[in-house]
Amino acid sequence: MSLPPSLREPLADRFGIDARGLAVARIALGLLVLCDLALRLPNLAAMYTDAGVLPRSLLLEAYPFIGQLSLYTLSGSLVWALLLFGLTALAAVAFTVGYRSRLAAFALFVLLLSLYTRNIAVVNAGDWLLRRLMLWFALVPAGRRWGLDARRGSTTDRIASLATAGVLVQVVVVYAVNAVLKLRGDLWVEGVAVQYIYQVDALTVGLGDLVAGTPLLAVGSHAWMALLVCSPLLVLARRRVRTLLVAALAGGHLFMFLTLRLGVFPLISMASLLLFVPTAVWDRVERRTNTLRASVRDRASIVPTPGDWHPAFPRPATQTLAAGLLAFVLVWSTASVGLVALPAAPVDPTERRWDMFAPHPKTADTWDVPVGTTTDGEQVDAFRGGDPAFAVADSTSTYPSIYWYLYLDTLSGTPTLRPGFAAYLCDRWAARHDSRLASVDLVHVTQETYPETESPKRRSLGQFDCPA
Repeated sequence: MSLPPSLREPLADRFGIDARGLAVARIALGLLVLCDLALRLPNLAAMYTDAGVLPRSLLLEAYPFIGQLSLYTLSGSLVWALLLFGLTALAAVAFTVGYRSRLAAFALFVLLLSLYTRNIAVVNAGDWLLRRLMLWFALVPAGRRWGLDARRGSTTDRIASLATAGVLVQVVVVYAVNAVLKLRGDLWVEGVAVQYIYQVDALTVGLGDLVAGTPLLAVGSHAWMALLVCSPLLVLARRRVRTLLVAALAGGHLFMFLTLRLGVFPLISMASLLLFVPTAVWDRVERRTNTLRASVRDRASIVPTPGDWHPAFPRPATQTLAAGLLAFVLVWSTASVGLVALPAAPVDPTERRWDMFAPHPKTADTWDVPVGTTTDGEQVDAFRGGDPAFAVADSTSTYPSIYWYLYLDTLSGTPTLRPGFAAYLCDRWAARHDSRLASVDLVHVTQETYPETESPKRRSLGQFDCPA
C-alpha cells in the first residue's frame, strides 16, 4: 500500500537519492577501492600471508571469530593473496564503470570484508564505512546513470526506497555516534582536542605541521563539533541547508586529508556525502558541464518536481532485506554508545564503533623500536635498519605507510600480535642481511606532546628469540 502524497513527497525528498549522486558516489568509491588496493599492494606479503606479521594461526588466536570471515584464510600463500587482490580490483573496475553495479557492489562487500578481517590491525573507520556502503550499494541502482547499466534501465533521476533511506542513515549514524562520543570527552567540549591531535607528530602530514599550534585549530575544534551535532540535518533538512551542511562537512574532511595521516578515510567520507547532494545541484552540474546523454537531451526541457521520485525496488523481499539492515544499523549504533544492551555476541559493539579520536584524543607520540640483537652481539633496529633510535624520529621514516602506522599503533595494545611481528622481523633480517638475529626486543616509546613536550619513556613489549 502506497503512502498518501502528503507523506510520500516529504519522506522521499529527505530519504531519496538523486540517481546522478548515486552515480558520482559509485565512481568515487570504486576509484578509492582501486587506490587503496594500490597502496596496500607493496605490503601484501607482509600483511596478508603466512610469511608476514600475522600468519593464519596467529590470526585465529587473536581474533577467533573475525578471522573466520576472511577468504584469505583458505591459503596463506602470496599467490592466493594476489588472486584475491586481483578479483577485488576487477570488481572495483566493474563497480566504477557501472557494469552489473549491484552484483559488483556485493562482490566488493565480500572481498573487502575478507581483506579487512584478514588483518584488522591495518584498517580504520574509513575501511569499515566503505565495506558497509558496498552492502547498501548492492541494494540501490547505482548504475542507472553514467554507467553501463544505464543501457538496460530507466533514466529516472530521483529514487526513493528503504534502501536509499538505509544508505543515508548509515552515513548519518557515523557522524551522530562520533558526536555522542566526543561530547563525553572534556577536551572536545572545551574545544582543545584538535590542538592535542595536531601536536602528535606521527599523525600530522602535509600541511599539518604548518597549522599545528595556530588559533585556527581552536576555531576548527568548535566548528567540527557543531557540524557533527548538526549531522542529522543531512536527512532532516532540504535543499540549501542540506547543501551547505554537505559542503561544510566535505571541507572538514578535505582539511583532514591534507593535514593528518588518515589514509583514504577522509576521501571515503567525502564520497559518501555526495549521496546527500540535492537534485537542483545535479541539474545545474549537468547544464554547466553539458554531459547529458542524447536520450536525456531529448527531454532536457523536463524539470523534476518533488513528486518525481520513483520507487527503486517494488519487490517485497528486497524491501524487507533493506528494512532488516536498517534496523541492524540503528540497533548496533545505539548499542555501540551504550544506550541499549545487546545479548552476548562474538563482536562487542563498543569495540567496533565510530569513535575517531573520541572521547579522548591522542595526546602523545608513540612509536615502536624493535631492538634486534645479532648473533654477533650487535644491536640494530630490526625494522628500519641502522642503530636503534629512541628519540622522536621523522614520521615518514618511522612509519613507511599508513598501514604500518595502524599496525604498529595496534601492537602496543594487542599482546597476541607481538610474536608474529618478531618472527617476521627475524625472517626478513635473515633474507636481507648476511648476519642473523638472535632475538628481538619490542620497545614501545611514548612521548607526551601537549600541552608540553615531555621526555620519551620506554617500555618493553616482550623479548622474542629468533629461530636458529
